Amino acid sequence: MISRRRRPGRDVVPAMAGEGIPASLPADADWPARGVATALVFFTTGFGMAAWAPLVPFAKARAGIDDGMLGILLLGLGVGSIVAMPIAGAGAARYSGRIVLIVATALMGAGLLLLSVLDSFLLLAPAMLAFGAGVGSCDVAMNMQAIVVERASGRAMMSRFHGMFSLGGIVGAGGVAALLGAGLSSLAAAFCVVGALALALALAAPNLLSEAGETAGPMFAVPRGFVLLIGALCFVSFLTEGSILDWSAVFLTTVKGADMRVAGLGYAVFSVTMTAGRLAGDRAVERFGGPGMVAFGGACAALGLVVVILPLSWQVSLIGYALVGLGSANIVPVLFTSVGRQTAMPEHLAVPAITTLGYAGILAGPAAIGFVSRIASLSGAFLILAVMLLVVAAAARELRA
Repeated sequence: MISRRRRPGRDVVPAMAGEGIPASLPADADWPARGVATALVFFTTGFGMAAWAPLVPFAKARAGIDDGMLGILLLGLGVGSIVAMPIAGAGAARYSGRIVLIVATALMGAGLLLLSVLDSFLLLAPAMLAFGAGVGSCDVAMNMQAIVVERASGRAMMSRFHGMFSLGGIVGAGGVAALLGAGLSSLAAAFCVVGALALALALAAPNLLSEAGETAGPMFAVPRGFVLLIGALCFVSFLTEGSILDWSAVFLTTVKGADMRVAGLGYAVFSVTMTAGRLAGDRAVERFGGPGMVAFGGACAALGLVVVILPLSWQVSLIGYALVGLGSANIVPVLFTSVGRQTAMPEHLAVPAITTLGYAGILAGPAAIGFVSRIASLSGAFLILAVMLLVVAAAARELRA
């Protein structure tokens, strides 16, 4: 194991391992290789999840469903993920992260293939649940793997891992869109994605965690204490991401008067700055500490939302979206690192708990913003979200404990 001197109060790697997953890698483990495998799993999970986005219009047309039914269908991804997360945590503790990731990736690939060919809502719905279960299970298992690998490395790595997830999302959505634009069918494009997932998993599998951890205790536990705080901060961060995803284009067109052809630029610049911020985030975490990065991130994202709603041109709003992406980039990675430092809950329960709260934020975000905008305005809803991000920044001091 590599050790490094750190300034007091700025540890980025836990001094004590939690329960439920191996406390550390075996003595002969090659942690750099494990790090590469972990990064690859994060990339492929983002890749597989985002590959579904360009296929949505094809599934809608094939099944002949309206927007309302499509909304219900898309909700299945989040529901399947949330239901599967505690099961994945228990499975990783009992059997190993490698087994869970293999099963979950297979489930994600099978779900994507079914979603690319089925032609009725009643058939698409269970396929969406299966796809969501695969994505959610990968999310839990890969973060449990990341905690152990980061602990063994003695350096900050979590931001890089989450950056690979974001990068995978960009490549997945763009790659499938390119395949469809080249004339491939939905099914053919999905087969290309599944082939890429299988190849990446085969490369990563030898260095995924094959060790089981402690298996005592329930499959699911309500987050408490420090874990509840981490989960609440994750909820706000994911709520922000979900709100930008679903409402950035609407805001630019309805409030700022932007042309519909450029409305997607809001989420695009958000995604680019978030990905870049994560890929460069580990050095910043090592220099300024995890709590410092959470404080900066919450304040930066809040400032970005204020810039978005200023009564200026839509081009200025793009600067705001870029600041939101930069600020949000490293909040969640630092929070997952903090899970490895706490002792309030075993990690195989804590990781699914905070991941579930995060996904709840993504699911609740669009509806919450829409509800508030009907009572006040869309600008007012974004302002409330900015205040919540300032609370995240203020709560960062609790991560130093």
